[in-house]
Amino acid sequence: MAVMAEVVSTTGAALRSPASQQPAAAGAAKGTDAEKLQFIEDMTSNVDAVQERVLGEILARNADTEYLAGRCGLAGATDRATFRAKVPMATYEDLQPYIRRIADGDRSPILSGHPVSEFLTSSGTSGGERKLMPTIEDELNRRQLLYSLQMPVMNLYVPGMDKGKALHFLFVKSETKTPGGLAARPVLTSYYKSNHFRNRPFDAYNNYTSPTAAILCADAFQSMYAQMVCGLCQRQDVLRVGAVFASGLLRAIRFLQLNWEQLADDIEAGSLTPRVTDPSVREAVAGILRPDPAVAELVRSECSGGDWAGIVTRIWPNTKYLDVIVTGAMAQYIPTLKHYSGGLPMACTMYASSECYFGLNLRPMCDPSEVSYTLMPNMCYFEFLPMGGAVDASQLVDLARVERGREYELVITTYAGLNRYRVGDVLQVTGFHNSAPQFRFVRRKNVLLSIESDKTDEAELQRAVERASALLRPHGAAVVEYTSQAYTKSIPGHYVVYWELLQAKGGAAVDGETLEGCCLEMEEALNAVYRQSRVADGSIGPLEIRVVRPGTFEELMDYAISRGASINQYKVPRCVTFPPIIELLDSRVVSSHLSPALPHWTAGQRSDSD
Repeated sequence: MAVMAEVVSTTGAALRSPASQQPAAAGAAKGTDAEKLQFIEDMTSNVDAVQERVLGEILARNADTEYLAGRCGLAGATDRATFRAKVPMATYEDLQPYIRRIADGDRSPILSGHPVSEFLTSSGTSGGERKLMPTIEDELNRRQLLYSLQMPVMNLYVPGMDKGKALHFLFVKSETKTPGGLAARPVLTSYYKSNHFRNRPFDAYNNYTSPTAAILCADAFQSMYAQMVCGLCQRQDVLRVGAVFASGLLRAIRFLQLNWEQLADDIEAGSLTPRVTDPSVREAVAGILRPDPAVAELVRSECSGGDWAGIVTRIWPNTKYLDVIVTGAMAQYIPTLKHYSGGLPMACTMYASSECYFGLNLRPMCDPSEVSYTLMPNMCYFEFLPMGGAVDASQLVDLARVERGREYELVITTYAGLNRYRVGDVLQVTGFHNSAPQFRFVRRKNVLLSIESDKTDEAELQRAVERASALLRPHGAAVVEYTSQAYTKSIPGHYVVYWELLQAKGGAAVDGETLEGCCLEMEEALNAVYRQSRVADGSIGPLEIRVVRPGTFEELMDYAISRGASINQYKVPRCVTFPPIIELLDSRVVSSHLSPALPHWTAGQRSDSD
């Protein structure tokens, strides 16, 4: 491919892609872009050699840790054969005693030979509370490296992205300190608060409309308001609109729906509403906000009519694409995003987690259904557990030896001291770039419901239903059957749980107040990530119970059997996504009830077992 051969001229290698995904113009990348694209080529051309080096580095620097030396008896070995023979696969629960000691202040080399600088709070949970992932200072450099590779790739497909700005809605979330004094916070909050981000040099490819002070403001309303008003003021400069997750961008659009009148007034007057009280945010916005009656009038005319189709391109007319994650659980938001954006392409550029950053989408403008990520072999040591087989370390496959079409659970060994750690992501191999496999994200293992960063599994939902249904006993009622859905047609989305009730003979129907109490009781039983999203972030709406008429779940079984399910093996699904089934359930609803209050949540709470 001639264009790419120019970009990576030292070897002539190419980021190969179908004809429909050919780069838009020759010479789009410059200087450092070419070096970064060449770096991708080098890494993906020598996958096994890079992985062997990475494993050797990790084992050498962590050789004297309690885990590798004491627990595993590695005795300083850095070769693959000894690693495979002596280091077991591990879950978070396996490592939790070690992690808890570090969190409590033990500074000896337990998991990592380098000091643990902070904990990154995972969106997964253990015992209902967030998992704590230890990280080290130089991990920021690896994350920054992966960030720096995104736009050189994107610029091949959408050139000129250095000629404008990005309206990205970026937020920090609440953080706490462990008993030992280390920060515990989400990975993106860690990045935004780091010197890498706060003191970053100007980068024309990542020139945000949002001032850093607005991004770092912990008050969700003030942060969103400031970012939105700055984005509106600079509407002609915006070339891409985004948030980390699709749900975050939809919350921003909902915010505009609720606050456009005040926003327009501020833009017309050139002064910020008193509702934004943070002095640093007010000062930063003052450098951008100027009286602009024309923009104010445009906001009023576009937002007042009630037609929100294509609102993104109507207000930000130069937008080329949406920069959002729409894979995995976020795929449920694609139709809504298409509606609001007028069908703009959606770019999923990177695959990352709290444990480690993994890889890039080298065809960022592909359809969301075709997104595959190329794992960069310098980020950590990758192994893969084949799905459907024995859960045994002897079954693990190296990155260079996975097979096209197969599904695997991701297992990683990181510089920060996670060894053969089961991440819980299920990936499918879709192809290769050079010798590097490319993976489609299939699902998060065992996750039943998810609106944003929350992850609720079947066992947790069952416990919540059992806890809530105890409120029905004084009324002589019980839950016969139930199922659920992640309802995303409203913003924010919320959990909907369908209950079929059994009423004692002659008993009075359960009153609405009791069923509302059941909603709240379920929320109290759900994990800390869910409750934080409800209380602090406002990214999940109140849980809803929809009571269906007697016999509904029999009808559901009949429908499944009519479609080929075995009557002997049929099991009520605890979550439904198939539209005809949801329509059947909704047509049988006799009453709906919402949680009347917020569940309990406080920053820094630990699990009951602590």
